Amino acid sequence: MKAVVYEKFGQIPKVMNVKEPDLSDDGVIVSVRATGVCRSDWHGWKGHDADIELPHVPGHEFAGVIEAVGKNVRHYKVGERVTVPFVNGCGSCSDCHSGNQQVCSTQTQPGFTHWGSFAEYVAINNADTNLVHLPSDMDFATAASLGCRFVTSFRAVVDQGKVKAGQWVAVHGCGGIGLSAIMIASAVGAHVIAVDIAEDKLELARSLGAVAVINASKVADVAEAIMSLTQGGAHVSLDALGHSVTCVNSIKCLRSLGKHVQVGLLLGDQAAPNIPMGKVIAQELEIIGSHGMQAFRYQDMLAMMLSGKLAPEKLIGQSINLEQSIDALTTMDTSTVPGVTIVTDF
Repeated sequence: MKAVVYEKFGQIPKVMNVKEPDLSDDGVIVSVRATGVCRSDWHGWKGHDADIELPHVPGHEFAGVIEAVGKNVRHYKVGERVTVPFVNGCGSCSDCHSGNQQVCSTQTQPGFTHWGSFAEYVAINNADTNLVHLPSDMDFATAASLGCRFVTSFRAVVDQGKVKAGQWVAVHGCGGIGLSAIMIASAVGAHVIAVDIAEDKLELARSLGAVAVINASKVADVAEAIMSLTQGGAHVSLDALGHSVTCVNSIKCLRSLGKHVQVGLLLGDQAAPNIPMGKVIAQELEIIGSHGMQAFRYQDMLAMMLSGKLAPEKLIGQSINLEQSIDALTTMDTSTVPGVTIVTDF
């Protein structure tokens, strides 16, 4: 099959012809029809993920058609249209049995623990636990855009942040995760403030429901600006970028009893932000992590999409081919392209 492969961390990947993935008894092989280019893929390419063994094929948010089915798979068959969360649970541990596959201690992640979806085919283990049937009228590009950023934001806003109508929600970083969070929080009735340094991303954030935007490069203190806008601080704030500055700003902008949700990965030289623990204690703040979303939780999210409350297709910025994904991946940290980039041509 054709795939994007890197043989050293930080080295420019190449499109190669490589062996197709092996089919496990409890797994499936998916013919990839669309896959997103995500900042997590960039982190993996830079060497920030200990699970990755070289040579490696990136890609973890995708949708496609089942090409082959293992003999122990009960609920899926060849030809069905599917997507999958980027965290795949083992299906048999205590976390999985409690419905928390997103923190399974033996989880697999396509594009990290094994070869991913910047390829014509990808293997998924424990298919009955991890696959999600797609609505018949959902296109593959939209479905692929759900796989990491949108579902991660859905869990961060709805399940972890428990955002309610009328609350103030601050979103720091208007990439794919941030824009998704803005749309979702707005859909549940929150007043959303979007923070970024790019005017085009802030304009897109406003079109997706943000009631106010802050250009962090043009204000002296982001947290104080949010405190002023909200007359006391955000009820919930999300670091959707994964940077020490946005993490600390997210905590500082909260009102008493507020919740900070860390969604963006804090890796490399950003791994140890200087958290204002005095504020956390004095104001009884909550610091909450959010890591993916379980396959069974897709149903509530899909219901909101089918009702028109959520429109993730609006987040898609550009569609590219597999060869172009190399540049999109390697420039992820400096890209100014608004919205989500999706590979649709293999």
